[in-house]
Amino acid sequence: MLNSILAVIILASLLIPRNLYAQKTTSDSAKMQGSFNPNTPAQKTYPRAVGYLSFIVPVVTFNKNATTFNFNGTTSIGFPVGVNVLYSDKFGFSYEFTPTIKSTSTSSKVSNLLFDPGTMFRFEHGFTIITRLAFETSGRYGFTPVFNQVYARTKYVNYFIAGSVPVRFGNGEVPSLGFNVQFGFTFN
Repeated sequence: MLNSILAVIILASLLIPRNLYAQKTTSDSAKMQGSFNPNTPAQKTYPRAVGYLSFIVPVVTFNKNATTFNFNGTTSIGFPVGVNVLYSDKFGFSYEFTPTIKSTSTSSKVSNLLFDPGTMFRFEHGFTIITRLAFETSGRYGFTPVFNQVYARTKYVNYFIAGSVPVRFGNGEVPSLGFNVQFGFTFN
């Protein structure tokens, strides 16, 4: 378990940006005069695709029979990779695959592969709500609302943190509700 926690800490430290800024700003006089400002990002054209990499840690899962915490005898960490197809500053579609590694004191293995496509509703200041469907190789299915926030921007990548609430059904198990935390970056 200690090795898993150390792996998460090391991975998180590698994702911390060195030259970060939360928002680019331009002076009001430059906006009014229409003058060129090198700090103003170029006008983006749509549609466009951006890829991303991240890791996700399930914190807790609830069902009518039990409450299960991660890092309590079993550790699970997912590694979502995906492509966001952005249709405007306000809307996009996301395709994500998440292999999950499950580790116990005696073994570690890839325990599941999740495909969870969804619509993206993008708001100001880097906040996005993603409504995902969920299809797992374990036989479970459901949906996952995701609340995503960009916390740092660089020239080449945007760093984000997200909270998600997976709701799962199927495979002869009782329905479940969970809470996950995700860290990652999108390529600009």
